[in-house]
Amino acid sequence: MRVGLFIPCYVDQFYPQIGMATVKILERLGIEVDFPEAQTCCGQPMANTGCLDDTRPLAERFLEIFSDYEHVVCPSGSCVSMVRNHYENYFQTDARYERLKTHTWELCEFLVDVMKVESIPVRFPHRVGLHSSCHGLRELRLDSCSELMCSQPSKVRKLLDMVDALELVELKRSDECCGFGGTFAVAEEAVSVLMGADRVADHISAGAEVMTATDASCLMHMEGIIRRRKLPLRTMHIAEILAGDPITVG
Repeated sequence: MRVGLFIPCYVDQFYPQIGMATVKILERLGIEVDFPEAQTCCGQPMANTGCLDDTRPLAERFLEIFSDYEHVVCPSGSCVSMVRNHYENYFQTDARYERLKTHTWELCEFLVDVMKVESIPVRFPHRVGLHSSCHGLRELRLDSCSELMCSQPSKVRKLLDMVDALELVELKRSDECCGFGGTFAVAEEAVSVLMGADRVADHISAGAEVMTATDASCLMHMEGIIRRRKLPLRTMHIAEILAGDPITVG
């Protein structure tokens, strides 16, 4: 299998180790990974602020670059949701997009739904709290949402449960937003920080050593709060855990 690796802006600019961890995971499964260097932002920041005309050329660029791949994989639920759920208005009659949107995957759902992974050859002896980022949770359905009053298997938890010695702690409000929300964190800074502080406090109260998530943007937001308040918690993208990358806690 040959996949196109789609890397979000936050990962490209601030957390390249997440991209490398994603490659490591995929290649461990015998997948040929191709990183098209011509790729750009998916356009989510512009779309979130209502600049839809500015989003169009980025959406068209994405389709041009990735439409020929068997699958497209990305370590970000929000960026995958942008492609799958919000490009529709730009490509209503384009057959290439109809195929692309059903073959573009967040990393965890690709591992569970496409690769049918049943084991993760990694040891991670730490207490981990899972932050369920909103786009992955509510638009990709990677986990259960309390507002729907129903339960469904968590694809992310399924993978974490395969990691040797990892203890997944239980949070009081496991599906609550961290307050980042892209430009929301700029327009409503005070509210955003309070929401993020609540999520951090929930993880610390549960005894987590490490907070993980499927989106680097959420982790970046809460990492800033953790650092400024000098709290005993580390952030780590789930790809880094599944890849077996080392971490020092304490």
